[in-house]
Order: sequence, then C-alpha cells, then structure tokens
Amino acid sequence: MTESVSRNAEHAVVITGGGPTGLMLAAELALAGVDVAVVERRASQDLPGSRAGGLHARTIEIFDQRGIADRFLAEGQVAQVAGFASVRLDLSDFPTRHNYGLGLWQNHIERILAGWVGELPVTFYRGREVTGFVQDTAGVNVALSDGQSLRAAYLAGCDGGRSLVRKAAGIDFPGWDPTTSSLRAEVEMTEEPELGIRRTPSGTHALGKVEYQIKDGEVIYKPGGTVGVVLTEPHIGTGEPTLRDLSEGLIAVYGTDYGVHSPTWISRFTDMTRQAAAYRQGRVLLAGDAAHVHSPVGGQGLNTGVQDAANLGWKLAQVVKGTSPESLLDTYHAERHPVAARVLRNTMAQVALMRVDDRIEALRDTVAELLGMDEPRRYFAAMMSGLDIHYDLGEGHPLLGRRMPDLDLATADGPLRVFSLLHDARPVLLNLGEPGGFDTVPRPDRVQLVDATYEGAWELPALGPVPAPTAVLIRPDGYVAWVGSPGRQGLGDALATWFGAPATA
Repeated sequence: MTESVSRNAEHAVVITGGGPTGLMLAAELALAGVDVAVVERRASQDLPGSRAGGLHARTIEIFDQRGIADRFLAEGQVAQVAGFASVRLDLSDFPTRHNYGLGLWQNHIERILAGWVGELPVTFYRGREVTGFVQDTAGVNVALSDGQSLRAAYLAGCDGGRSLVRKAAGIDFPGWDPTTSSLRAEVEMTEEPELGIRRTPSGTHALGKVEYQIKDGEVIYKPGGTVGVVLTEPHIGTGEPTLRDLSEGLIAVYGTDYGVHSPTWISRFTDMTRQAAAYRQGRVLLAGDAAHVHSPVGGQGLNTGVQDAANLGWKLAQVVKGTSPESLLDTYHAERHPVAARVLRNTMAQVALMRVDDRIEALRDTVAELLGMDEPRRYFAAMMSGLDIHYDLGEGHPLLGRRMPDLDLATADGPLRVFSLLHDARPVLLNLGEPGGFDTVPRPDRVQLVDATYEGAWELPALGPVPAPTAVLIRPDGYVAWVGSPGRQGLGDALATWFGAPATA
C-alpha cells in the first residue's frame, strides 16, 4: 500500500470511499493485477467509536475464499447472529464450515481489512475527497478536494448513502422516506445503566457495553466502560444530534440519563429505504451504501456491501485488462440489484414487525412461532445470512448460480479445501470425474484446472441434498458458473462468457 502525493496521476480504477466496501473492492482489483487507488476523506483508517457490528456467515465465507477469515475469527465473538425482527435464527445445522455469525465491531472489521489491503499494491489518497468528475469514452477525470486531478478508466463510488458519485452521475435513488429515526451513540455514564432492550410506546431502545463476551449464546457485558446507546425517537429527527438530545431521550425512556457524558460519537439513523436505479452509468459504478440504504435491523448493510465488491472486483478487473468485453459489467447490476432489493424488502418488513402496538405484538408473536419451525427457520436463516443467494444463470443443476460449498477434496498432491483454490481470486474448473478428462478443453490462462475427488454428500443451505456433479466451473467470487456433465455441454460458452476467449499460441 502506498500513499500518493503527486498532483496528477493515472490509475486503472479509482475508488472513492475507504470503508469495508471500498477496501474489499480495492483488494479484489489488486489481486487481479489492476492498478487501483482509493480516495478516503479520513487521514487514517481510524473510525471514531465501534459503529456497526457483525459478520454474517456468507461474508465470513467470502473472507475464507481469500484466506483471511481467521484474522476476523481471532478477534470476534462466534455466535448465532442471524435474526428476523429480533427472532434469533440458529444456523448451526447448516452445511457450511461457518455455520454461525461473528460479533465484531465495524472499527475492527475495517482495521483488519485495511491490514490485508496494506499487503497489496493499492495506492491511497487520504485526507481528501472526490469533489466531482467528468467521464468520456476513454475514461474518467476525477477532481479531489485538494485541487489534485486523477485520471482513471473507471470510477467506483463506495462513498456511502449520501454518495456524491451517485448524485453526480445522475443515477436515480428511488425508494421510501423514513418513518422512524433513532439515536445511536457511545458514551460514558457516571451511573451503571440498566442494560438490555426496552420497549415503550415510542419504540425499541437498548443499552449495552462496547466490551462484551458471548458465552453459551448469551451476551455477557463487562462492568464499567463505554456504553452503547440506541434510542428510538418519538418523532423523526433532523439535523446533527447532540449530547443534550441523547440526555433528553434517555430521561424520557428510563427516567434518568445515568449521568451521560464524554460521547465518543453520536449519530442518527432512520429506516429510509432506497436503491440506485442503476449500479452502473458508463464508466461509473456504485457499490455498498452508495447503491442501497435501509434500516440497520438484521445487520445486512455492511455484509451486502462487501459482497457487492466481491461480485464486481473480478469482473471489472477482466474488463480493464481487456480479457472480457465491457458488457460483462452489466452482469454486476443484473446479479446484485435483486439481492439488495430483497434486503430492502426484508428490512422494511422487520421495521414494521418491531413497532410497539398490541396488534403488531400479536403479529410478531405469530411470526416468531412460524420461525420456530424448521423449514421457515432454515429459509429465513439462509436469507439473512446470505447463504441462499442465487444468481439467475439459467436452468440447470441446483448448484448453478449458487455458492460453491467448501468441500474437503482429495487430489494427487494431497487433500485441499475448495476455498483454498480461490485465495488468489482466480476461477477454477474443478473436475470430479475421470482424471485428465478436461485436459484438452481450451480455456483462458487464468482458469485453474484441478482434478479431484469428493466422496461426501452434496448439500446446500435451505435446499438440502443436491445431486453430485461431474465437474463445476467456479467464479472468483465463489459462485458456480457451470455444472458439468460427461458431454461437457455448454462449458465452452460458459468459459467465454465469464472469463474471455482462451489465449492463442
């Protein structure tokens, strides 16, 4: 990782925003050998306060595919974090190596991601912001707040819900205005507060400690220390919240403000729900909160953004390097827009179910009863954890368009895991039939050919058992692009569609 001080520079891709989505996208591009730069307004990766917390199972798998999951697991709290409208969803019986979530605050998630990116050739322009851009047929001129200008083939907006990139690109952001707002803060208190969740006519509120442990599924808070506060406001708030707003909100709900003082940060979030009408406009692309905003209920925002980046990175790299046509970028919107649209819908449903009203309470109890049954529980747990994502790649085997399981394979060189084949973000043609059966298949150089055997059962979350395939073509993001048959029907088209034409001698 390098810090740039030049007045004018050229890069293949410029990313604005160095949060989790921007960092993940930068890493994906760097792994593919693309010259990438990140413009980040913060002078360092330090993030005031802990912010959001938690990784869902599919995001942990994404990190495992790059060989970095252990970095997060070493610092987080393994727990069943998936839930729907406060109904906890256990996925410990799911067929995945990571059948759990991870309690880990966003400031640590960013720090660990930035540490990984720091090992890769990524240029950073810190303490600066993108103030505008002009795109032409060959690239994008990007203006920075310090007067510097960058030239890039593509500009990726990972700059949050108020995205300047989205606005300047003229991309519509339709959706729903907020119906509720909440204060969120990290503060010190002179008195020991009443921890836990409280419901009042104004909504749901919570007090907890930033320092905690999870034992036997229960959150154990450490005494003393910084307190995390979430307060639903009686009316939709506007403007920048203050310590006085927080104090008055605490008194209204708890009868005291517990001597609140020394805030690390105070912010306001709402259930505003919006999604970019297009994830791409010419040479400008959107990912993360720049492409979709919604209530934080269910903890899906950060996870969806990281997975946007995993989907986009390898595609953009191939287009930049000329191995794939620009039309490959159209599949980014086609695949990720429906995923986020579903997140928007389920967060809206959850917000409605969490309103404080006797009739809603009865409905919430009914939903909780349904989610206590195995089939609904598996369906919703797979949805909330991201393990059920299915890209529409046409009719065929149930694996097509779904995540490739991390199987324990046997090869001539010894045992290996499927995910270990994806550490370098390269596609894999995995032959599980007769060894050498695909040796003569023309394929792009980047596509690894691996002969292996697997004797276990094939099973997918929520779907259950599926037939064992003869071979699979695995994209760099871990999704299956083709499922084999002895006749190899469609393999050539799949290789060309996703990874370009094979190199000619």
